[in-house]
Amino acid sequence: MKIDFPTPSQNGQMVALWQEAFGDSLEFIEGFFCTGYSPARCRCMTIDGTVVAGLYWLDAEMDGLRYAYLYAVAVSKSHRGQGLGRILMEDTRKHLAYRGYDGILLYPQNDGLRTMYEKMGYQTCTHVSRFTCRAAEEPVPLRRIDRDEYAALRRTYLPQGSVLQENENIAYLEMMAFFYAGEDFLLAASIEGQTLYAPELLGNTSPAPGILAALRCTEGQFQTMGNEIPLAMYLPLSKKAKAPSYFGLILN
Repeated sequence: MKIDFPTPSQNGQMVALWQEAFGDSLEFIEGFFCTGYSPARCRCMTIDGTVVAGLYWLDAEMDGLRYAYLYAVAVSKSHRGQGLGRILMEDTRKHLAYRGYDGILLYPQNDGLRTMYEKMGYQTCTHVSRFTCRAAEEPVPLRRIDRDEYAALRRTYLPQGSVLQENENIAYLEMMAFFYAGEDFLLAASIEGQTLYAPELLGNTSPAPGILAALRCTEGQFQTMGNEIPLAMYLPLSKKAKAPSYFGLILN
């Protein structure tokens, strides 16, 4: 068993592992490798030269401290139930601490994973609210913006103690969503048919029905700040680290 950064020749195996674990399209995975991936932000476990587990992270920041957002943690189906995921996670924890990160953030996809991460020392640190609505008759004014303006405006909407997800985070998000700004709101959203999916609506949420009308959607699903649903988990790596008040862009 060996844990290290993946070599270029192992990228194909990493893609195959991702696809097996999460069922995403090859186009989507390759999009991540073009926008959010760096071999310096990835760890993989190999047995006899074959990749059997892997994970990635994206850089984030809060109050001048460095955080790693762990992403796409996966173990091959043929090697599950052997504790390999825990071994990889512990190796990654040590590696990130050595590199000077102050904390780790992640999002478990289900309650079982949340319980597993709790046993590793992670604690739930942020919550969000979600709501659905139908389109209003009258649209609200909004404009399409680029990712640089989105990142700059997002800083103004986030409360103190929020995690900043920029650079590769926003580049990767742009592959999945468009960015919009209104008089008192900021939106990242994708549209499928006549349904809008918003991974983040910041600021005033009451214009949501008017947003749908402006974008010619009949219904929408929105995620925003709130205390309704447990979201991110956190593990400190330094004495300076503290749990964030908000971590909202879950890139899935």
